[in-house]
Amino acid sequence: MPDLPRARIVERRDVTPDLWVIRLEPETEFRFQAGQYMTIGLNGLERAYSIVSAPHEPQIELFIELVPPPAGNLTPVLHKLAVGESVTMRPRAKGIFTMDDRYPDQVMVATVTGVVPYVSILRDYLYRGRSGHRFFILQGASYQDEFAYDRELAGLAAAHPDFIAYVPTVSRPQEARNATWGGEKGRVNTIVEKYLRRFGTTRKSTLVYACGHPGMIEDLKARLLPKGWRVKEERFWKE
Repeated sequence: MPDLPRARIVERRDVTPDLWVIRLEPETEFRFQAGQYMTIGLNGLERAYSIVSAPHEPQIELFIELVPPPAGNLTPVLHKLAVGESVTMRPRAKGIFTMDDRYPDQVMVATVTGVVPYVSILRDYLYRGRSGHRFFILQGASYQDEFAYDRELAGLAAAHPDFIAYVPTVSRPQEARNATWGGEKGRVNTIVEKYLRRFGTTRKSTLVYACGHPGMIEDLKARLLPKGWRVKEERFWKE
């Protein structure tokens, strides 16, 4: 197998002790569609990560969760990397979890890092000056500090209230880490139907995307599919 191209870490932002964001600068041109993923590696270990950045951005942004051994092999190594160090990267992006623009209402449900493809899709949509769709992003997490893109998404919702809404929800509101939380409460899959009604969506106009923990996805499908809603899924799970 020929040597894989490399990408250098040019920026790092630690969100929590086990969640962090990096920006990569590839040594070769890398093309992708919003919502797709790339495969990076180190020391012979590889893993796929959905891409946060939009295709027009010069650097590749990733949002990574630390999975400790024995379940995790690569992320503990990646977690130790600093700006200036590099990883290998597969030269082609993959994935079909991209925007299906046949549906005017795009309801995007995520847990923690599952929000990544939605951020990419929104950035791309706005950059290209598109119109005709409404985006409703519902994101769940255990703790309020796990919402790495809440400021960006809330800012987009404030700037475009006619077609973007963002609702973060915490599943452990009683814990001290969420003491200052004043937003929605409960697991994200349990609030989706309430917001489908609140947003005024219809089964015909809507595609529901589900990305993140497989338990969330399975429960969401069990709730929505029998009632005639369309669900498109992408699973993130441990290494």
